[in-house]
Amino acid sequence: MARIKPFKGVRPPREYVEKVASRPYDVLNSEEARIEAKGNPMSLYHIIKPEIDFAPGTDEHDPKVYERAVQNFKDFRQRGWLMQDPEEKYYLYAQTMNGRTQYGFVVAANVDDYLNGVIKKHELTRRDKEEDRMKHVRAQNANIEPVFFAFEDNDVLNDIIKRVSATEPEYDFVANDGFGHHFWVIDDKATIDTITAEFAKMPALYIADGHHRTAAAALVGHEKAKANPNHTGDEEYNFFLAVAFPASQLKIIDYNRVVRDLNGLTPEQFLARLAENFDVKDMGTEEYRPNALHNFSLYLSGHWYSLTARPGTYKPDDPIGVLDVTVSSDLILRDILGITDLRSDKRIDFVGGIRGLSELKRRVDSGEMAMALALYPVSMTQLMTIADTGNIMPPKTTWFEPKLRSGLVIHLLD
Repeated sequence: MARIKPFKGVRPPREYVEKVASRPYDVLNSEEARIEAKGNPMSLYHIIKPEIDFAPGTDEHDPKVYERAVQNFKDFRQRGWLMQDPEEKYYLYAQTMNGRTQYGFVVAANVDDYLNGVIKKHELTRRDKEEDRMKHVRAQNANIEPVFFAFEDNDVLNDIIKRVSATEPEYDFVANDGFGHHFWVIDDKATIDTITAEFAKMPALYIADGHHRTAAAALVGHEKAKANPNHTGDEEYNFFLAVAFPASQLKIIDYNRVVRDLNGLTPEQFLARLAENFDVKDMGTEEYRPNALHNFSLYLSGHWYSLTARPGTYKPDDPIGVLDVTVSSDLILRDILGITDLRSDKRIDFVGGIRGLSELKRRVDSGEMAMALALYPVSMTQLMTIADTGNIMPPKTTWFEPKLRSGLVIHLLD
């Protein structure tokens, strides 16, 4: 059963929130963060991308960079740009993109739930990326940025979402990217107790986005538990910052592939190889988007093609084998193009669907890439089935949008 708790959030006063809040650390590079934070000393990038306070080219892993992040976090609090709520609360956070709004509860999730598999994952994590995030959590003694969870829909929690979201929000703004962000403080004790109790009935929570942040937060909490001879399990370090959304409100968008060469084949030879396992149809020069599971869109030599995997080329009863990312990885990338390791092969790159099919076309037309492959998005049901069965999705399978805004609330570990 999922254990969560309310917490004393550290967050900006209403008049500062638009200056403080930022995109998450992992969706932009140091130079982009430097540009976005220019002229704004309140930007959270000074805490989550602190290398921007040094000369361009400074290694983000340099100890002085971590030290600067700690000092900046301290300065933000001393200057009143971030302030801690005096009582433990939950929060409701909503995001609006393209007219669609999704509502999530901001909670403190439990470290042991992650270690024991109540919080389920669907991706592998890399130890080096975990360790980098762990250094930030250790240095700050805080979860600065939240992780993104999903849970199976719950009528009681849906009613709370409706009731709370009908009131005046604490924060309500549209960021530069056009996405709306809305935030409510839940301080009614009866509502807080109900939220805690309803989550306690859930057999699982699911990581949607932020596997490395989740692992890092849980591992630092575990470290602190081992180091405390008087550990009880109730200390604040046993919990970490998460935003949990009803699964039905979430939409996974496509995560597409571009490849630098055709492994020595001509375009004609490549299409002939594809025809061994797919029904191939030339769709002309107009953009073509996959319209169903097992249908793919190929951009090659100025033309879009529909590729439909034939029955027998995938495993309908296998939660991993049925995925289009598996079909394309095995039958196209591995068998034809010779790409066996999606994580390390420099011939392949990945493009989030938020950039549109035009970005795939641009990268091929520029000569940088030889072909592009667009996939039909994975469903939340598929993701949860894979997590429930203990399976791991292939790399670069899911892309969630909009991303959680960082800096709306922070969780301290003491």
